[in-house]
Amino acid sequence: MIIKSFELEKVNISQFKLFLIYGKNEGLQNQIVNSHFTNNFDGQVDKYDENQFIINFETITTGLMNRSFFENKKILIISRATDKVINLIEEISNKDFLDVKIILKSGLLEKKSKLRSFFEKGKFTVTIPTYEDNDKSLLSIVTNFLNEHKIQISREAINLIINRSSGDRQNLKQELDKILNYSITNKKISYENIEKLSNLSENYDVNELVNSYLAKNTRNVAKIFNENNYSNEDCILILRTLLNKSKKLMNIIERYKEANNLDQVISTTKPPIFWKDKEIVKIQVKSWKLDDLKIKIYHLNDIEATIKTNTNNSLDILTDFFVNY
Repeated sequence: MIIKSFELEKVNISQFKLFLIYGKNEGLQNQIVNSHFTNNFDGQVDKYDENQFIINFETITTGLMNRSFFENKKILIISRATDKVINLIEEISNKDFLDVKIILKSGLLEKKSKLRSFFEKGKFTVTIPTYEDNDKSLLSIVTNFLNEHKIQISREAINLIINRSSGDRQNLKQELDKILNYSITNKKISYENIEKLSNLSENYDVNELVNSYLAKNTRNVAKIFNENNYSNEDCILILRTLLNKSKKLMNIIERYKEANNLDQVISTTKPPIFWKDKEIVKIQVKSWKLDDLKIKIYHLNDIEATIKTNTNNSLDILTDFFVNY
């Protein structure tokens, strides 16, 4: 069965257990998985690369068969799927696993692909193709984002953002995240600032620097600063990104102290944490005491004020803050 991505809202996907999401648009694939499967899901999510799944197939399926009625629901996500996995998927389709959904993510699959053919022709399997975004669909995403967060930028700046995303909403999300972090204290952002923010992709990603700091990976923090020459605008963005992530981390730590189940707390965090970031977030939670993190958040506000009045020394101030815990 084939379902277009924009038709998912109209379909009761709970009646299906096997899904194939394929195509060039990885950003849309991730959005579909988050929005329709893992967001607000109260069960267990297991992720495998295709090779991992093939190697551990017997162990995985035995575990699924032996689950009791009282165990949590489960989602299996298999990434980079190809025709190599078709025989195992056919075998799984003949088994009745309780409360289990299996999602395969793949790149572009030709019409003659056995995997694609199996999912398209099956009555109880779902195929969701994801095509590259066009300017119209990306414009809609940007417009909704700006309206939601009450951010003002010019149409020229919007066109620049769309152009830099190269037809992929995953790239677009990264650009919008930079803008959101920068907009904490200023909801009206000039074209020049948008251009500088977008150019940050030439350096280490800001999120990598901030995540390394919050994980107390001092070696990686030092490496990133040694290999980059950040401008004053970059420094402000880095600080605001750190402030946002620190507040989110503080909330996770507070909820973790109450629930004492870190996986559940991370899975129910809003907005959702991207699956690739979940392991680093676990490290960050274990790296900070709540009171110490609160002190850092207060200090961050002072550092930003200092940088704004000492623009010539902004990088030195920022570096000093990051390398001294």
